[in-house]
Amino acid sequence: MQNIEAYQKSFITYLEDFALAKEPENLYEPINYILKLGGKRLRPVLTLMTSEIFGTAADNAMNAALSIEVFHNFSLIHDDIMDDAPLRRGKPTVHEKWDLNTGILSGDAMLILAYQLFENYEPQIFQALAKLFSKTALEVCEGQQYDIDFETRSDVTISEYLKMIEYKTAVLVGAAMKMGAIVAEASTEDQETIYDFGRYLGIAFQLQDDYLDAFGDPETFGKQVGGDIIEHKKTYLYLKTMELGTEYQRKNLLNTISDDMLSADKKVEEVKQLFIDSGAAKATQSAVKAYTDKAFSVLNGLNITYKKKKILQRFGEQLMNRRV
Repeated sequence: MQNIEAYQKSFITYLEDFALAKEPENLYEPINYILKLGGKRLRPVLTLMTSEIFGTAADNAMNAALSIEVFHNFSLIHDDIMDDAPLRRGKPTVHEKWDLNTGILSGDAMLILAYQLFENYEPQIFQALAKLFSKTALEVCEGQQYDIDFETRSDVTISEYLKMIEYKTAVLVGAAMKMGAIVAEASTEDQETIYDFGRYLGIAFQLQDDYLDAFGDPETFGKQVGGDIIEHKKTYLYLKTMELGTEYQRKNLLNTISDDMLSADKKVEEVKQLFIDSGAAKATQSAVKAYTDKAFSVLNGLNITYKKKKILQRFGEQLMNRRV
């Protein structure tokens, strides 16, 4: 087993070799741009790590890992268009650097490229990977639609929000791990268990992302801090403030968010204080820990050594404590 940095390094080398020096340049240059923007490469690392957890060399899972990363970045291009986001990982988003049509078309091409990468596997593994990928990709789209729907609803519940982030974010983390298990030809039971581990970890990851969107350092977080507040997103922090806050705090939250006379910085500052005062900030951190613990609990059902279970647990602990 390698450490996380070693997986990242080998994956980035493989990713650089994947660079698409093809025509038309305006289709492929944005793809290369988004893929090289950086990030921790969480999902492909999980695919590579899982393949080795189940006894197969990480190199054998490299195409599956790349497929996950290409798909993830495809979804980011389209998410940024829908959110009208100016920055991604501290750099201009694709539609800002080029234009809207280029962002849409390059994103579409990335989805096709993600599927193509499965063609490097034997038919049985190809079929299992493609089946999981199709299911996951559709769920990600469903999660994105829930997210859009919530923008115009005033009655979103915590359980609905958790379902949304499970589909929009967590299922892709679960799929990344299950793909590693598929490539390693692990048992069906182990494939499902490692998927659940990744899914719970993915929910914890997104809840931590919600928290960092409000309270993270813009220099390390890489996105516009307070973007969810400015976009009026009903995040876990928002919903918990509505659940735990006093009547005054709930009214103040609604009034502050809808006040167009407030500057963006002032609005973010005041809403963040409400998140703290209502107990929502603390509750969000507690939820991150609860879902991380859920992920750890399913590890008992895996047919792997104790040492390998501890490797997975350490990875989850690092995610829970991240600041970027």
